[in-house]
Amino acid sequence: MNRLDIFNELSELINLAINSCSDVAHPNSWMERRQHKDYDLWCIQEGQIEIRIQDEVFLASEGDLILFTPQIAYTATTLSDGCKFIFTHFELSLGDHLRILDNFQLSGIIRRTLVEQELQLFLDTYHQYKHNVPMSGIRLKACFTMLIAKIIEQYGLNQYRGQFMQDSTNQKLSMDFVKLQPVFDFIHEHLHQPIRVEEIADVAGMSEKYFIYYFKQSIGLTPGRYIYQLKMNRARELLYLKRYSIQQIASMLGYPDPYSFSKAFKKYYKVPPSKFVW
Repeated sequence: MNRLDIFNELSELINLAINSCSDVAHPNSWMERRQHKDYDLWCIQEGQIEIRIQDEVFLASEGDLILFTPQIAYTATTLSDGCKFIFTHFELSLGDHLRILDNFQLSGIIRRTLVEQELQLFLDTYHQYKHNVPMSGIRLKACFTMLIAKIIEQYGLNQYRGQFMQDSTNQKLSMDFVKLQPVFDFIHEHLHQPIRVEEIADVAGMSEKYFIYYFKQSIGLTPGRYIYQLKMNRARELLYLKRYSIQQIASMLGYPDPYSFSKAFKKYYKVPPSKFVW
C-alpha cells in the first residue's frame, strides 16, 4: 500500500474547511514575517515574491502557488513593482488528526504547469465567489479541494516535493507515519480475515495499549475504526459488482456469518446490504 492511498481509503472521513479566501496587493516595499496557525495557499497573480526560510531563499513568480504549513516560519518580500495574490487559509483533517498533511513534504513553491486545469477552475470560481454569485461558496470549496488533491497526487507521482525546510516536529510526524507502513500492508493483505488489534500491534512491535494510542495520534482514527472503514469500502465495491451473495461477501471480508456482516454494514450505511444496490 502506498502511503497516499489513505486519502482514497478514508476520503469520507477527510474534512477540508476554508477559513478565509481573498486577494491582496502589496507595493514593492512590502515585507511579512509570519508563521500561520493553519495551512495557507497563495496563488500569485502579479509580480514576484521572495520567501526566506531560515537561511534558504526561494522565488515565486506569476502563476506559481506557495503552500505554507503551520510549522513554517517565513519572511516574504516583494520584488520589482510589487505583487498581487489570492490567499486561502484552510484546514484539512482526517478523523481527529487536524494536521494530516504534515506527514508529507508538501510545503513549498508549486509551478502552475503541475496543476494547470485544477488551478484554472479554482481561479474561475474565485472570480464568481468574489462577486457573490449564488452557490459560488460551495463551488469554491469543491474546486479548492480538487486543487489540493492534485498537489497531493503530483507528490505521490514524485513530480513535486516541497522545498521548505521542515522542523524537527514535522520530520517526527512523517517518521511516525512511515513506521506504520507494515501495519497498513498487513491489514490490506488480511482484510479477508478477522483482524485483531493484538496482531497488528505485534507487527508494529508495540504493546497493544501503546499501539492504539500511537495509531490514533498518527492517523486520527483507532485501528478498529480504520479496519472497519476498509471493510465497508470493500463491501460497497463487492455489492456494486452484483456477482456475490451476502454470505459470500461476509466470508470474503472475514465476518463469521451473514448476520454479523449485515449488522456492521447497516450500522455504517443505514440500510442493510440487501437493499443497498437496487
